[in-house]
Amino acid sequence: MTTSLLADAFSHHTWATLRLLDTCRVLDADQLATIAPGTFGSIIDTLRHLVGADASYLVALTGGAVGTADTDTMDVAELHTVMEAHGDAWSALVAQDLDPTIIVTRYRDDGSAGHAPLGIRIAQALHHGTDHRSQVCTALTVIGVEPPFIDVWDFADSEGRLSETPPAP
Repeated sequence: MTTSLLADAFSHHTWATLRLLDTCRVLDADQLATIAPGTFGSIIDTLRHLVGADASYLVALTGGAVGTADTDTMDVAELHTVMEAHGDAWSALVAQDLDPTIIVTRYRDDGSAGHAPLGIRIAQALHHGTDHRSQVCTALTVIGVEPPFIDVWDFADSEGRLSETPPAP
């Protein structure tokens, strides 16, 4: 069985977002309203934006086969449910024989459209997730909550796919 070069990247993307949502599930409304300087917005607004944009990327990349998600008022548990489904959608998408040069058009609600190669759209989805997860982690530290370990090495370790050799004595 051949695995897509992008499979690990999007498995990490989904895993890291779900871990972050798990951490935020226990926060109260005041904590979720925390804004750290230099970030997108409050913790909850950033999480909603992160998952909502992820849905938007999937809509464009699947030609609408994956539906939109109105995340504007979702709570953390609802966002988690949506992101779980995205994991399956990303896996199915990147398992295909993708042409990174094909132009993908994203239609916006205001009637405008953006046109970019598939490779750029894939890169944006990964970058966007990493950027906003980092911002939420920063906000968590502001309220004294330890952010989850969500980098790629943590993902590899959690999947049993990282081994370390200690230095020789």
